[in-house]
Amino acid sequence: MKSYRKELWFNPPTRVAFIRITEQVNECLRESGVKEGLVLINAMHITASVFINDDERGLHHDYTQWLEKLAPHEPVSSYRHNDTGEDNADAHMKRQLMGREVVVAITEGRLDFGPWEQIFYGEFDGRRKKRVLVKIIGE
Repeated sequence: MKSYRKELWFNPPTRVAFIRITEQVNECLRESGVKEGLVLINAMHITASVFINDDERGLHHDYTQWLEKLAPHEPVSSYRHNDTGEDNADAHMKRQLMGREVVVAITEGRLDFGPWEQIFYGEFDGRRKKRVLVKIIGE
């Protein structure tokens, strides 16, 4: 069995961002040489997410609005976590809602997706360097 590991690095200029990373994961898959197996893609930060959905601007806008309603950034004083001097308690909660990682099957050397599925990195406390782990195992 083959094993492959790579870190993808991002530096989102905004606090909240959704970045399509499907092509970077496909490049990792090509580099790995794996034809049948699994790929794990996970955010290596507790205020970020990896998820699969449609690459549609309206949907990303809706996610931003929905998450802000469920875990608003302001007022930062409303969160006990922020008593430590942080201002990112909402980002921790948004990550919990959107998920930490995804696992995708690899079949015949390709990501085995549904018709509209794409992989995204979701950032909820950006404006600094962050990373995503890609781990591929298989034959």
